[in-house]
Amino acid sequence: MNKDKKVQELVDFYGDWFRDGKTLDDGRMTSELYPYDEMFSPIRINKMTVKNRLVMAPMGNISMCEETGRPNEKMIAYFIERAKGGVGLITTGLVPVSHGIDNSITELGKLSYFPRIDRSRTVFAGWRDLAAGCHAYGSRIFIQLSAGLGRVGNPQCLVNELKFPNSASVNPSWYMPQVPCLPLSAVKIHKLINNMGQAAADSKAMGLDGVYLHGHEGYLLEQMTNPAFNRRKFGRYADWQAFGIDVVKKIRERTGDDYPIMYRIDLSLALNETYGDRMDRKELKKFKNGRTIEMTLEYMKNLVAAGVDIFDVDLGCYDNWWLPHPPGPMPPGCYLEIAKIAKDYLEKNNIVSNAGVPVPVVGVGKLGYPDLAERALRDKLCDMVMLGRPLLADPQWPNKARTGRVSEICPCIGCQEACINEFVEGGHPQCAVNPRTSFEEIFPEIPEPADAPKKIAVVGGGPAGIMCAVTAAQRGHTVTLYEKSGRIGGRLNPGSVPKIKFDVANYLDYLKDLCLRTVRDYDLDIKLNTEATPALFKAEGFDKIVVAIGTKDCIFNLPGVEGANLCLAVELLDNPALAKDARKAVVIGGGVVGCETAYFLNKELGLEVTVVEMTQYFMNHVCTANRGYMLKYMYDAGIRLLNCTKLIAFGGGGAAGNGGVKVLRNRSKTVPDPYLSWNPILPENILNPLAPKIKDESVEEFIPADLVVLAGGGRPDESLFLQLQKSLNTSEVYNIGDSFQGGKVFEATKAGYRCALNL
Repeated sequence: MNKDKKVQELVDFYGDWFRDGKTLDDGRMTSELYPYDEMFSPIRINKMTVKNRLVMAPMGNISMCEETGRPNEKMIAYFIERAKGGVGLITTGLVPVSHGIDNSITELGKLSYFPRIDRSRTVFAGWRDLAAGCHAYGSRIFIQLSAGLGRVGNPQCLVNELKFPNSASVNPSWYMPQVPCLPLSAVKIHKLINNMGQAAADSKAMGLDGVYLHGHEGYLLEQMTNPAFNRRKFGRYADWQAFGIDVVKKIRERTGDDYPIMYRIDLSLALNETYGDRMDRKELKKFKNGRTIEMTLEYMKNLVAAGVDIFDVDLGCYDNWWLPHPPGPMPPGCYLEIAKIAKDYLEKNNIVSNAGVPVPVVGVGKLGYPDLAERALRDKLCDMVMLGRPLLADPQWPNKARTGRVSEICPCIGCQEACINEFVEGGHPQCAVNPRTSFEEIFPEIPEPADAPKKIAVVGGGPAGIMCAVTAAQRGHTVTLYEKSGRIGGRLNPGSVPKIKFDVANYLDYLKDLCLRTVRDYDLDIKLNTEATPALFKAEGFDKIVVAIGTKDCIFNLPGVEGANLCLAVELLDNPALAKDARKAVVIGGGVVGCETAYFLNKELGLEVTVVEMTQYFMNHVCTANRGYMLKYMYDAGIRLLNCTKLIAFGGGGAAGNGGVKVLRNRSKTVPDPYLSWNPILPENILNPLAPKIKDESVEEFIPADLVVLAGGGRPDESLFLQLQKSLNTSEVYNIGDSFQGGKVFEATKAGYRCALNL
């Protein structure tokens, strides 16, 4: 089993990078290197000039188009908003050209939730409008063409149409590993190559500035060009480089020498380095022989000879999904070393494009911190910087950085609740901290002034309350924000304590600065240490009241609770001294709060930790990338995860002592591996008829611990809203955020913003 030493070092580093005492500083929203001369210098790609070194990353535009695949008003406005923000080069989300070939991408009725440029002339006008809109603000735009999804596509085609998904060889479906993906025939492969060439020619005709080939992450182009997935024994495409090179040559044939071609590639799948001996598991064992870094660099040289002008490089694939989609806990600038390897190789070997100019390498992976981005360019680690989620959080990131307004940049928090998980669950990409993202065609950049300014009260200084109060004040209302505690931010305060939550700490700082600016410029008054009551509101005579007071934490009223040494996860994070005398801890609740708290206890406080979860899955409904990261590194850290395990009592250890918990644990071999991070959890509305049934073989167990941490979630605290609704008949009262429903920043900010627009 081949392993790259550098890849292994990086994969290991990603689990406890925050211990090195320096990397954490790179993830701060500082402006010490301003002015950012390198970031805002032009660069040449083939014969085209891009005004600055910033690239908007490709993020799937799922369900942002018409069902025919034509870009609609939503999608066009979304991209134009980023062009207005000052980014030099925009890349679209993936656009498959494999309908009728790759069975996983076409919906029933021959409809699509992907944008299309291959369908017919009926889709062309949307692309022309999109290109013209971006050009109006001086941004270039490349379309990301995909040969298809293959084994990482939706396997429901087998259930719905009795058609197997496809791949380069017989490979298991990522979503349902019980489903085999069948090899593409030579005829279909040649058709795919021709489709890529036609799509590129159409893209050029529509005014798009270049094409961008989706050759990483384990999509179909990489399945054909990586021996981990392509194990064909006969024919031209048994050569794993052949398909990618033929695609590039076909595009050059159809578009000429001057049309830019960009290629997205991973230097390594990093599967062997991620899973080690676990690569012998049934779902992974076929994938041991992936490209090494040396093999990938050689392939890149051949791609340039075929016509590629620019690369962006990272690590990983769907089976370790947190690598190509680095979540909040991943370190800032996580792939700069990888970019440097590629850049040095191209320069050392004097590899230039067919236009005779250097081949730029784009750095990717958590680079939304202006000083870090500038330093990466100054230190020649990369030639351009790719920003994905940071441009969803704040489309004006480039303009604000260029003018030194770094403190005004709304930072991405790395949650991936809205940009990825929302479309996985059935929606379309959005942003947890920017409620306008993907609604630019509906909500103007500056909220419309109120027709009749009113006296508004907002109760609760968490994300929902802040977003509501600030937006209402910006519309011209007189707003008072009441916060019971002495600080704004709500649960973001304890939630930003673990070092892996540094992005949340940045967001908390941004909200504080936003509140100060709003108090300065608008009619907003913030009253801390003030408990809102019906009596207070009767005396003040508010026209409208918005309640956003959050949740009540679940307390388990079970035998032994009175004498147990326990605390809530939020209490522990607010006061880590609660764990100072503990050596072993049990965390009750395997959601995101429970798992991140367990990681904090282990990695930062040095405790031995067990996490108990009643259901079969840890971190269900959390983005697969965020979930996978935690499962991988909790496994490495030796944090014990017990799923299908129910808390029944505190204490009760008998001779072993009373400290700890008594649980009812299902020890059946049919219980899923709690550390399984190479396949996703399917949404509940997706039936997998091949999934094994879980048998109940529950037994009582005692888990000794010095400290019990409760992270069982909470329920909406509707008490104040119901009181006000009953007692204040003359005022409009609203209940939003966690006190209504939710538990995520995404739901809170969206509710606060939309409510304020209608006050």
